[in-house]
Amino acid sequence: MADIAEAAEVSRRTIYMYFPTLEHLLIDATLGVLSASAIDPVVAAPDSSDPVIRIDQLSRALNRHADETMHLGRALIRLTIESDEPKSGGPRRGYRRVQWIEQALAPARDKLSRQQFQRLVSALCILIGWEPLVILKDVRGLDHKEAEPILSFAVRAVVEKALAEAHPRARNHSS
Repeated sequence: MADIAEAAEVSRRTIYMYFPTLEHLLIDATLGVLSASAIDPVVAAPDSSDPVIRIDQLSRALNRHADETMHLGRALIRLTIESDEPKSGGPRRGYRRVQWIEQALAPARDKLSRQQFQRLVSALCILIGWEPLVILKDVRGLDHKEAEPILSFAVRAVVEKALAEAHPRARNHSS
């Protein structure tokens, strides 16, 4: 970790704030490289300006990508759960997911208050990623192909509900 901190020109303490172990850092870095080619293009060049369609495209892309990365995802979940000391002041993992969700929902920002937007992002963090796939596999016995339409249904329903509940004044003002 000292060598990595030196190469990154940050303190070891900074590295440990984000990555409690070398294994955590290596898994996260590997996932970053893998996701850059599979997920970033979907978010960067969406086929629609409709937030429901955009979030569905993101969810489906992540689910397809999960076949390749699930073993790393389970390892990262395990490391996070087994960590002795929870990191204070920020997310322990999943920061890319949050950024992708916020990007996909960008057209909804002017329709939702800041609080509504943040609530929607948080709700979607539950429905997008490895965790819902693990649940559908481990609890329901479904494979990725069977899980994809279920998760698509769920993310679309949550975004549609949030937009339907949007505060009328928030539709006319950016937050």
